[in-house]
Order: sequence, then C-alpha cells, then structure tokens
Amino acid sequence: MKPAPILSIIVPCYNEEEGILDTIHKLEFLICELKKDNLVAAESFILFVDDGSIDSTFDVLRNNKHSSQKIIRLTTNKGQQFALLAGLDYVKESVDCTISIDSDLQDDLTVIEKMLMAYRKGAEIVCGVRSNRDTDSFFKRRTAKLFYKIMHAMDVPLIENHSEFRLLSKDAIIELGKYKERNVFLRGLLPLINLKIVSISYTQNKRLKGETKYSFGRLLSLAIRGITSYSNAPIRFIMIIGFILFILTMFQSVYVLVVYLRGNTVPGWASITLPLCFLGGIQLMSLGVIGEYIAKIYTETKQRPLYHISDIVG
Repeated sequence: MKPAPILSIIVPCYNEEEGILDTIHKLEFLICELKKDNLVAAESFILFVDDGSIDSTFDVLRNNKHSSQKIIRLTTNKGQQFALLAGLDYVKESVDCTISIDSDLQDDLTVIEKMLMAYRKGAEIVCGVRSNRDTDSFFKRRTAKLFYKIMHAMDVPLIENHSEFRLLSKDAIIELGKYKERNVFLRGLLPLINLKIVSISYTQNKRLKGETKYSFGRLLSLAIRGITSYSNAPIRFIMIIGFILFILTMFQSVYVLVVYLRGNTVPGWASITLPLCFLGGIQLMSLGVIGEYIAKIYTETKQRPLYHISDIVG
C-alpha cells in the first residue's frame, strides 16, 4: 500500500459569498482530521480557486485563510473546467494526488477517506458517482439522463452520474496535462488516459446556501462541448440525413412524373412550400453543426491561454 500522500483539495468557487465561510470551516476540519489519522501527509492543503467572482467571495476567502489553505484568483470567469485546470496546474509539482469538489459541498465529504484508501491501493483516478439525483429538479434529471444516453450512443466513454468530484494521482495529472485542448471537457478526457479508474457511489446532499451557478444555458453549452469535442457522430448523422432525403426525393420525383403522365396534376402551394421549408430547416441545422466544429478548430488554432491568474495567497 502507498504511504500517506500529500493531498490538495481543489475547490473552484464563483460568487459563493453566502456559503463559502461554511465551506472553509468544514474543509479545514476535514483536512485536520485526515492529518490526525495519518491518512494524508502533514504538507497537505486546500486550494480555493476563485473563478473571477464579482461578489465578495475572494475577500471572504482571504480574510478567513488558515495555514493549510491557499487561494488563487482568476482575472475573469472562465468556467468550472478551466478553474479546475488552473488548480491542477498550480499544484501538480507539489502533491501526490488531488481531490476536486464543488464549493457548495453537496458532495459527501465522508467519501474522501474512501477515495484516499482506493488511491493507496493502486487506483490512479477515483470518481465519485451519484447514486441518486433527488436533489435535482425533474427537468434536470431528465435532461441529464438524455445527455448520457446521447453520449453513449456516440461512443463517448463517460462515467454516468459523475461530475467533478474525483481524485487524481500525480501520474493522472501529468497525463492529463499532455492534452492541449482549448475546448476542455474533463469527464471526457479521463477515460482516454487509460489509467486505473475506480468509482465510488455516494448520495448527494441538498444545497444549503446560495444558488447553483450552472444555468440551463451553461449546462447546454457544456453538453454541446462534450459531444462535439469527442465525437464526429453529428457530422455523420447529417450525412445520413442527406442520403435519406436524396432517396426520398428520387421516389417523389418518380411519383410526380407518374402523376404528370396520367394528367392528374393538382396545383397547390403545399407541395412546393412544405418541402422547401423542410429542406431549408435541414440545411440550416447542418450548417449550425458544421459551424460548431469549425468554431472549435478556430479556437484551437489560436492557442490562447486557458486562464490568467491575478492573485495568489499562501
């Protein structure tokens, strides 16, 4: 079994002034207990990544900082994926493993001990998997289920009901760093690393303070990024639709010719307007999907920095 590791708990935060003080106290108590039980090394710490908050989140973090805490602040809000990457880049040279967790602490903190035990037994990636989605709205539960079905249908290897609550070993962080993509979707990258992955089931708690920062628009954007970054299936789907429409058009042409030869033609706008509207909609949808891929190519070729850090505390 591996020795007690130097652990960093990475906590991305964005506009969490209502509940961040409670998060600080709970995580500080947790890291002290882990050190006391010799589950982690004395050098272990908590890293808060302020994702460009526009409220007083950063001030609360700085004013209530303990010795086992560090804080980095991004200049602008880049999103949770980039905040996690910033945290991983910051700690990768100084830790044996990291655990990422949302700042609302809906994820079960008792699972962290199980993650550490799995790591010490040889796991390189330990994923927290929700056993239920009772804390989500009906709409979110249905859309999440649909998302995973679509991703599996497109052969994207995702662990169902796993978000960002996970342990990564130093080796996993190094391997993850070899991917230089600008369109980041960490859940899709982890299975590609091909290191030993273990899943641990847990029950998610209700959010006690504040509101989720993942609006429907952000969730939709994340889903589109996940689909278009790891699968060419939408492009193939367009090609299949085009082929089917071509075959149907050939059959319709034969039918129109037969009707014409029989002299039974009936003038009307419906037979012209409806196919035009249908085909126009298909073309616009196809252009949109192709445009999504082209936009990603454009973003990748620019090679702009993923984030900028404005402050480092600790």
